Amino acid sequence: MSIVSSAFILLGVAVIVFAGIGLLKFSTPYARLHAAGKASPVAFIVVTIGASIELGWSGAARLVLASCALVLTLPIAVHLLFRAVHRTDPASDPPIDELRNPDS
Repeated sequence: MSIVSSAFILLGVAVIVFAGIGLLKFSTPYARLHAAGKASPVAFIVVTIGASIELGWSGAARLVLASCALVLTLPIAVHLLFRAVHRTDPASDPPIDELRNPDS
């Protein structure tokens, strides 16, 4: 394994470790989801770059396809998780509820 690809993979692992620390340190579910939702695609793309260097063109094409799928679908998934937390945990942050139905 080359030094460059190892460096990219280790950098991706470091991003995931920092995201895990954020999941443990942040107090609100919104902050936790934000830490995980932002770090996941960044770490995956960085690891993908490192793995692509080692795998060649065929493997790199598959990893680019997987990265595109992740980047396109992860924001929607994180948004749905935020929405579910918002609907099930009313005592949580933020104190002003702009998404609340006016009827309830």
